[in-house]
Amino acid sequence: MARPKSRELKAERILIFNVNWLGDVLFSTATIRNVRRNFPKSFIACVIPSRCYLVLKNNPYLDEIIIFDEKDRHQGILAKLKFINFLKQKKFDTVFLLHRSFSRALICRLAGITNRIGHYTKKRAFLLTQKIMPPQRDSLHRIDYYLDIIEKSGLRVEDRYLDFLFTPEDEEKVEEFLRSQAVEKNDFIVALNPGGNWMPKRWPVEYWAELGDKLISTMQAKIIITGSIADFVLAGKIREKMRHKPVIACGVFNIKQLGALAKKADIFVTADTGPLHIANAVGAKKIIAIFGPTAKEVTGPYPDTNIVILRKDTGCFIPCYKVNCADNRCMQAVSAEDVLSEVRKIIKK
Repeated sequence: MARPKSRELKAERILIFNVNWLGDVLFSTATIRNVRRNFPKSFIACVIPSRCYLVLKNNPYLDEIIIFDEKDRHQGILAKLKFINFLKQKKFDTVFLLHRSFSRALICRLAGITNRIGHYTKKRAFLLTQKIMPPQRDSLHRIDYYLDIIEKSGLRVEDRYLDFLFTPEDEEKVEEFLRSQAVEKNDFIVALNPGGNWMPKRWPVEYWAELGDKLISTMQAKIIITGSIADFVLAGKIREKMRHKPVIACGVFNIKQLGALAKKADIFVTADTGPLHIANAVGAKKIIAIFGPTAKEVTGPYPDTNIVILRKDTGCFIPCYKVNCADNRCMQAVSAEDVLSEVRKIIKK
């Protein structure tokens, strides 16, 4: 059977029900942009959790951002019923379900959305009007995984890059902070991003401290430790183990301002986490990404033209989803000296 052309889907009010994690929402921006290209005159809204709001704020391809916090403000049945009624009043005729959950498909059905398009699962198949057979697990990059839904539904997919925008005000916020920390315009700035949404992806505290000390002592770098307020304790542990003191910016910047900092830094060092993809999306000068349990083919940065990915083969099956890994040897296998070696190569170039 031939795929229906995008013009055959009469979608005037479109909802994109997005996923939950910062990096994945960023990956979904390629899907959002391609939906807009297929429906340039339609009203397009996107549902995301509040923690991901700034990823899509000012996205030029969306008319509205809708917040859905399933484990917070929308946790109870009454809150969900109010949310369903809210969607019903919006009169959406089509929804692209990027999230695979049963509950989100049920919400859209109860909200009266006529066209419900998403990846097939046994539990929610009866809730979908267009069932897209999902690709084999980890066979596609996350960008392509979300694009797969709209492409198989009959829409044109023209490209797969990410969208992330910050403002001149965000840049000025970063400049003001750096000036307050005696970081000058001509300084060699290295941003270290030690956090991560789950522990197996984190590089050891001792390695971050060793890297920071050597960058300061041998290259006179100004070290900026980035992260959210939740990473402040982690940054403090790194600073305690360092002889030279870095600048801690955890909790100082929102993610838009983090993007501005990442673009300003000469080198951005990080594991496989959301800020890696923000740095890449804004065009950071050079990124060094430390990979362990995750696969760059699935969650790695795209494009990767300005990125060095460091990983060591420890005999583990990759990607690995053991959140309670006993030794974390895949991350420990990459040493501070490995990162320093890449920094030296970058400087020589």
